[in-house]
Amino acid sequence: MKRIDFLRKSFGSLGALAVATPLLASCKEDEVIADATTTTPTTGGVDTSVTPSSCSVTNSETAGPFPTLQPATLVKKDITSDRKGTPLTIDIVVRNVNNSCNILANAIVDIWHCDAAGEYSEYGGTGMQSTNYTSVHFLRGRQTTDSTGVAAFTSIYPGWYSGRAPHIHVHIYNASGTSLLVTQIAFPEAVSAVVYAQGVYASHGQADTKNANDNVFSDGVSTEMSTVTGSTAAGYVLTHTIYVKG
Repeated sequence: MKRIDFLRKSFGSLGALAVATPLLASCKEDEVIADATTTTPTTGGVDTSVTPSSCSVTNSETAGPFPTLQPATLVKKDITSDRKGTPLTIDIVVRNVNNSCNILANAIVDIWHCDAAGEYSEYGGTGMQSTNYTSVHFLRGRQTTDSTGVAAFTSIYPGWYSGRAPHIHVHIYNASGTSLLVTQIAFPEAVSAVVYAQGVYASHGQADTKNANDNVFSDGVSTEMSTVTGSTAAGYVLTHTIYVKG
């Protein structure tokens, strides 16, 4: 099964993907914005001292077609492995809707995403992904939220594959290992355009699917959109809060 067939089977009509067909033509180089360097540090860190007055559970999304096979064996902060790309620090904050939106310490957070070429570890050698990466585990990892509710990872900026906008998969469990939420993190399109115009991403080109035309994000990304700051020269920092029923 090819990836596009998986998307058809899992998410119904390809209406959203049909809308995305002309996007390759619309992603011209002159639409890539300037890469302004900021003073944002690339070492991570996020202030969770202010608790929202109200909150709702983050959208639930599919885990597959490439979920981590044995996440408990991949407890590590730096998930880069041998993958090349623009550095990305990932700070995920977990908050508990059932506890007045307060932070949730000791939550288990699994993440996984594709490399600059749009390929995943732990899979391959099939029509869905021709390159065989079944024996490696790059860009996958598990961390536990600290006393401030943050799980931090070091990675690279994800690439993209046909039919999907850039994204990171997330699976959150409570301290006892009970699943709380499977979701995905979306990326600001302007930042992705800058990243994909340079370095190891350039040969793969611009993403062919925007957030609004993505079958997974077609219901909106208001609860899944990340904040990404930095530059291609210094690296980027992603911060994102996920709300669960803890």
